[in-house]
Amino acid sequence: MQGKKTYQEKLFNHFRLSDRVPEANFYRRLHTAIDLNFLYKTTQNFYGSSGQKSIDPIVFFKFCLVGYLENITSDRKLIAHCSMRLDILYFLGYDIDEELPWHSTISRTRQLFPEAIFESVFTKVFELCVSVGMVAGYTQTIDSAPVKANASMDTLELKVPEEDLENHLRQVRNISNRDKNKPLRQSKENKADKDQQTLSASNNELQAVIRNGQRIKMLVQEQVLKAVATPVIKPITVQPIPMRVLV
Repeated sequence: MQGKKTYQEKLFNHFRLSDRVPEANFYRRLHTAIDLNFLYKTTQNFYGSSGQKSIDPIVFFKFCLVGYLENITSDRKLIAHCSMRLDILYFLGYDIDEELPWHSTISRTRQLFPEAIFESVFTKVFELCVSVGMVAGYTQTIDSAPVKANASMDTLELKVPEEDLENHLRQVRNISNRDKNKPLRQSKENKADKDQQTLSASNNELQAVIRNGQRIKMLVQEQVLKAVATPVIKPITVQPIPMRVLV
């Protein structure tokens, strides 16, 4: 008998993300293999002491790391990709019902750091991944020093980036510089003809417009003066007083 799967979304559901991500999964193992707490102290001077809280610097650099490992340079595509991957959500520290940051938050946070600082910190994060044998099936070059992964492709799943780190950072650098020069809101192009973009009128028509504007202004002022001069009389309700008749 042929079966047919019917999906009906539940209003309430008991779900634990850790139960859905296998222990052998790459991002689950990477989550426990590297310690990124040093990022709090490294990036502390670039944040203010008041105002709205920013994205966690560990989460931000994890996003950047996922972008490199998944060969994604667009922040918009990165957020969309992460939202569909349970293992990456687990790696980032987000539950399935938590909303990820906006892609513009990733861009603004990257611009918060000087270019040299961002690239050096990201390189250090990537170096940690290589040193614990989680990344690379070939020799990676970090700060001009070749570093070999200390794990075997036969025993563990290793991430092999599609391009070297320098090329990836160069693309991210170009996108970040382009975002800096782009206005927050671009004006829409006026597609009307040139003769439709201007309005011409004769002197008589202009005088008529001015007179109409003055007349409207006078009428408004009269209405305001009447409203101020007219007292507001509230009706008074008199309650009857009961009378007692003495016999």
